[in-house]
Amino acid sequence: MSDVLLVDEPADGVCRLTLNRPDQLNAISRELMTRLLSELRRIDADESVRVVILRGNGRAFCAGADLSEHFGAEDAMDIGRTDLWSLIENLRVPVIAAVHGWAITGGFLLSYCCDLIVASDDARFRDTHASLGLVPTGGESQRMPRRVGGALARELMLTSRPLTAQEAREAGFVSRVVPRDELDATALELAGMIAANSPRSVREIKMLINVGLTGGFGTGMALELRNNAFGTANNVPNADRDARIAAIHG
Repeated sequence: MSDVLLVDEPADGVCRLTLNRPDQLNAISRELMTRLLSELRRIDADESVRVVILRGNGRAFCAGADLSEHFGAEDAMDIGRTDLWSLIENLRVPVIAAVHGWAITGGFLLSYCCDLIVASDDARFRDTHASLGLVPTGGESQRMPRRVGGALARELMLTSRPLTAQEAREAGFVSRVVPRDELDATALELAGMIAANSPRSVREIKMLINVGLTGGFGTGMALELRNNAFGTANNVPNADRDARIAAIHG
């Protein structure tokens, strides 16, 4: 069985994490979540790592939660209620998301928990909570407005429409849009520029920016979780929800 997370060091000070479930569009399973958490904690303790690149193998960056585990099992896993999101945001070093293809719901969240996003021109971002009758648990209702602005966040979350790479660049959500075959090189170039700077300054600047952006975050998170029923709006029948899931991921 292939490793669900590939780890390499393409340059000095740069650690690259590749989501490796291409047949499932890199949907986050329990195994992948466990590996991500483990590697990120290892990186946080490794002073030789200056920056992280997060990417996906295959046709997409990440399709969000593996819904067979999210809904289907008795011990169903809600990826929103894990430490992954805050761990990325509070990691000692910056994290660059290199996004191509789809970044859907949890995959969208995964991208904007990173410090910088480089996108290929075929990248598409989409939050599907409303279309599936779900309520967020990963802080999307608080994180997305802080990254893309309140007006665009409302439109994306309430309509569930896709956001193109170019729209994301114009909104300031994505820092660079490049052709697909230039994505990895561009992310690596950006990582090298960061790795060449003072580790202490980079660490402190990341922390200060995050503190400035997250005022009142705890209140918003408390409201989100209070209004959530394990990720699901209870008035949506399972059959209807499953049909919508199939339409989105088909």
